[in-house]
Amino acid sequence: MGKKTPLYDWHAAMDGKIVDFGGWDMPLHYGSQIEEHHAVRRGVGMFDVSHMTIVDLEGTQVRSFLHYLLANNIDRLKQPGKALYTCMLNEGGGVIDDLIVYFINDQWFRLVVNAATHDKDLAWLERHANAFQVRVTEHQDLAMIAVQGPQARDVVHTVLGTAVKEAIAALAPFNSRQVGDIFIARTGYTGEDGYEVILPGDQATDVWRRLHATGVKPIGLGARDTLRLEAGMNLYGADMDENITPLECGLDWTVAWEPATRDFIGRAALETQRKNGVKHKLVGLILNQKGVLRNHQHVIVEGRVCGEITSGTFSPTLGQAIAFARISTESIGANTDNSCEIDMRGRLVAATVVKPPFVRHGKSCLEAPASGA
Repeated sequence: MGKKTPLYDWHAAMDGKIVDFGGWDMPLHYGSQIEEHHAVRRGVGMFDVSHMTIVDLEGTQVRSFLHYLLANNIDRLKQPGKALYTCMLNEGGGVIDDLIVYFINDQWFRLVVNAATHDKDLAWLERHANAFQVRVTEHQDLAMIAVQGPQARDVVHTVLGTAVKEAIAALAPFNSRQVGDIFIARTGYTGEDGYEVILPGDQATDVWRRLHATGVKPIGLGARDTLRLEAGMNLYGADMDENITPLECGLDWTVAWEPATRDFIGRAALETQRKNGVKHKLVGLILNQKGVLRNHQHVIVEGRVCGEITSGTFSPTLGQAIAFARISTESIGANTDNSCEIDMRGRLVAATVVKPPFVRHGKSCLEAPASGA
């Protein structure tokens, strides 16, 4: 038996298919993963993401600590509530975790990190926080509900009431606000608009039931994965890990090289890699026929294996298989027509290299192949 979120009993009562995810008992789906996927793209759905780890960092040197800890530059966070996506790297430039950091005030920042990396993340934070006299507080008393889709914001405004609506209606993407004991961020992992709502665990079931009563469909981890892949969003442990740098997994945009004087963990290794040239790159793939692309299938260009799929699935929105693959930059340069083949149990099938994302706000991003993707 794994750990359970405050909403576990509801998932079980609604016949959610419960699976282990990072040590947590979580719903994979409630009957039809494809229907759940479409519900988010076309209307609104809600996810129990209470397995995510919420950590507060506090202290007079917390900004200096985050300058050193994170590859992105938290000086971009100037207004309270502003959020930033970043990676936390080891000395070799590998990704310990990807996360969102929220600026609360000059002595208080909040991190939301992945469930599967909980133990090593907390150990890493504690290890480096001491030198900056920063207090690390994990919130095991909180729950987190993501409400996503084109109708998500209106639904949240209705369910949480006038005071919340007035506080967050004008909230810009990647911003957050505390309203009473509820922390609401306009963020998500689907490529759709919506909110992630952090609230006391003992209030989670009530809010979940009220959302459900308005017609919001519960969504499991299965559709969460197809939604994030369509949106071109990496998954830790599949598309990146401690042996993969941001330059190799399409997250080079999250590395803040300036100011050159800022020394963050992993910087020296990344600078060496950038100088010598990155040998592998993450790309998107579209299968040119029926079938499903799967993790670890080999990618072949001009008869040679040049890499493998890191995340593969069937895209309900596009009606065809899509994937991320890490392939050699040499093969990208030689492949002028963006064509490749995928080894499916010894059978070679044609695919096209494209530039993610595949879908954004319910619309295809793939009208034309991307040159040099």
